[in-house]
Amino acid sequence: MLRTMTLFSVEGKTVVVTGGSRGIGRMIAAGFVAAGANVYISARKTAEVEKTAAELGCAAVPADLSTAEGRESLASAVDGPLHVLINNAGATWGAPLEEYPESAFDKLWNINVKGVFALTQRFLPRLRQAAGPDDPARVINVGSVDGIRVPVLPTYAYSSTKSAVHMLTRHLARHLAKEHITVNAIAPGPFESKMMAFALDDPGTRETIEAGVPLGRIGRPDDMAGTAIFLASRAGAYLTGTVIPVDGGITA
Repeated sequence: MLRTMTLFSVEGKTVVVTGGSRGIGRMIAAGFVAAGANVYISARKTAEVEKTAAELGCAAVPADLSTAEGRESLASAVDGPLHVLINNAGATWGAPLEEYPESAFDKLWNINVKGVFALTQRFLPRLRQAAGPDDPARVINVGSVDGIRVPVLPTYAYSSTKSAVHMLTRHLARHLAKEHITVNAIAPGPFESKMMAFALDDPGTRETIEAGVPLGRIGRPDDMAGTAIFLASRAGAYLTGTVIPVDGGITA
């Protein structure tokens, strides 16, 4: 019988977290560092990602993952087999329907969907090196509850691309299962992040959002890190193709 600590251990695993300099990516990276993993974080802004890496005690790789050059830069910086790839980097865009620009769909598709697919594709040789029948390599995509339900805010491109991330997760899971690589998605609800700052920094709006969460609160770093670590550990080895809402019950 496995001990609980062994069941949820990620100690010694090599983990890449994109968009890891702040928000949900930082929460996940901090959790893996604390659990003894060898963590690389990536983000576009060099100063920001290096500052976060120094604070967490992990490696920083500045890269624009919406470009082939950025993805190659990140892949080249990671040594040896890759046990866990966390595709968290993403962007949002909100505007009224009549004013919503076509360019928003192009930008968010490139970052939120194409970037996830292309980076996973680029890391496949490293994931295959780490994969085994008893301990699969893991890909964890960060989607959103807004890809499950229609949000109140006018984020047409964002919610559409996050829904695409969920379907892409299922496609990849089905295809890679035979290679002992699992692919799952986390769909966060409201968490403290730059994307949510416009709403959560306003006390009245924050209260409204909290009132819409059945558990009555905004998500905390441990909520996000715990789900990612579960999916990356022996405890989550038999899950693939799942989309897990971490949303305090919103989608229920």
